[in-house]
Amino acid sequence: MRQASTRPAIAITTGEPAGIGPEISIRAAWAMRAQVNCVLLGDAAFLALTASLIDPAIELAALSVQALRNGGLPQFGPSRICVIDVPLGAHVVPGVLDPANGRAVLATLDLAVEGARAGWFDAMVTAPLQKSTINDAGVAFSGHTEYLAEQTATAQVVMMLAGETSPDSAPDNYALRVALATTHLPLKDVPAAITREGLARVIDIIHHDLKTKFGIAEPRILVTGLNPHAGENGYLGREEIDTIAPALEQARARGIDARGPYPADTLFQPKYLAGADCVLAMYHDQGLPVLKYATFGRGVNITLGLPLIRTSVDHGTALDLAGAGLGQADCGSMEQAIRTALQMVSAQRASQC
Repeated sequence: MRQASTRPAIAITTGEPAGIGPEISIRAAWAMRAQVNCVLLGDAAFLALTASLIDPAIELAALSVQALRNGGLPQFGPSRICVIDVPLGAHVVPGVLDPANGRAVLATLDLAVEGARAGWFDAMVTAPLQKSTINDAGVAFSGHTEYLAEQTATAQVVMMLAGETSPDSAPDNYALRVALATTHLPLKDVPAAITREGLARVIDIIHHDLKTKFGIAEPRILVTGLNPHAGENGYLGREEIDTIAPALEQARARGIDARGPYPADTLFQPKYLAGADCVLAMYHDQGLPVLKYATFGRGVNITLGLPLIRTSVDHGTALDLAGAGLGQADCGSMEQAIRTALQMVSAQRASQC
């Protein structure tokens, strides 16, 4: 384990090789190298070629997985970026998906989890991957969040996105955090998935991680309703009365500042969000369109509840940009994801002192 005074080591899984993940991972790692020991996980030869085309000044140093397991992570200085070699199954054509590479993408996630548990990495940051490619490779896969929960044997995780609402915001001044009670579910399945017990677990995780991974002493959580107008006193649905409000009352009895349920169409206004540390929305497309509209390109996806720190970008693989050639993609969200992971490492270290 590294000393706390050294640059934190953050594993970056480079994502779908035919997308923009490799480019934004390299660019962001190189830009952040003075503050963070960014370790790229991916095909070393492919990443070296990509780096040389981005900027010949970028220096990568390859290490095999076996060497990592035998000797741990070398202490490279900021003059070069370490790459842990996870070979691809097929040649990469930018913008063109190939299921032969699906399992290699999953292998980078597995290695990041292994490394976090072994103490090689202080956190992991994930570039976007293509769910369809992994499924086409013969592996049932619904997303990073669910996969990391399974790989770490975590019974409950929470997806949260955070972002700055202005490009002029300080890098650690998140004007908006939105967590989700449910994640990648068809809309017809959402009501049945929202239970008092489930909401209790989600609220507990949000409260705990805001304290221990974000350094917020007394988190304040605002919670949306499920139905339009938060059910209109039962006329538009009873989930607020029968499930959400009782779950919030029980959370407050446990000492958690959880308020609501509020109508989702009016909650996302500055006068309501002022002083709030997180909004808990009931489903994916209730909360995330608002956040992405306000913060896209400056947003970060964070998985709460894991026994490790994981952040990611707020966008997808952008195959069209990758197919158009290097230099089309913006690595701002990836830089912010790395910066957020660094801040979370610092907050977690402080909470453990």
